[in-house]
Amino acid sequence: MSDLQLYQYVLIALIFVWSGFVRSGLGFGGAVLSLPFLLLVHNAPLVYLPIISIHLLVFSSLTIWLNNRRGRGADASSGLLDGTVDWRYLRYLLTVMIVPKLIGVFGLITLPSAVLSGIIFVIVAMYSLSYILNRPFRSGSRTVDIVFLMAGGYISGTSLIGAPLIMAVAAQHLRREQLRDTLFALWFILVAIKLAAFVWADVDLQLIHHLWLLPCAAVGHVLGLKAHQYLLRAETPVFFRVLGSLLLTVSLVGLVQSLM
Repeated sequence: MSDLQLYQYVLIALIFVWSGFVRSGLGFGGAVLSLPFLLLVHNAPLVYLPIISIHLLVFSSLTIWLNNRRGRGADASSGLLDGTVDWRYLRYLLTVMIVPKLIGVFGLITLPSAVLSGIIFVIVAMYSLSYILNRPFRSGSRTVDIVFLMAGGYISGTSLIGAPLIMAVAAQHLRREQLRDTLFALWFILVAIKLAAFVWADVDLQLIHHLWLLPCAAVGHVLGLKAHQYLLRAETPVFFRVLGSLLLTVSLVGLVQSLM
């Protein structure tokens, strides 16, 4: 990113603030709702994915630790002694997803940048339509659950944007108070695998850029934590329709650019 213009650096910083906000505010979507914008600024997925991966490691682990620390007294009084992560269901998720995840990681390393960008824009466009129509992905059987999880694992391996499919399954089987932190624990493990693949393939982790992008994501993270409780109480379909329309527009523009 050393050859970018000043305005591009400013845009990237703002998008990472947005990424942190979405991640902590919604519990998922920090990558899927920021990658299309980042690719419009600078079309290089392998530049951004290591940065997003490290941010996920930092903020997912921090959120789980803080929530369990704050919740010890409340859990003891309410009988919830097993913490905010459902480790048993987490093991099930990993068992189903690990092989597709590894296949996706291999595809990420071998696919050309333009092809990967096109795949990302198509996937995000599909997600945006589900937001616009207020028909998020839902699974109705164990077989569909497994298909969604395997597809989410593969997409997560290629571009870190498989969260909506995984969320569609997990939200039906996890207690509300354990949903977000169980997903954060899952993201931590999946991202650790991706980072190991990056290191093995000698992909640049962009460590120098963490000096200014990690604080940007931290600002968004704090704002997202403040918005999380409000979003739980508010009527969110309108918010997601507006967000979906914006994402669809960005994805279509990006897809056209990647095909030119």
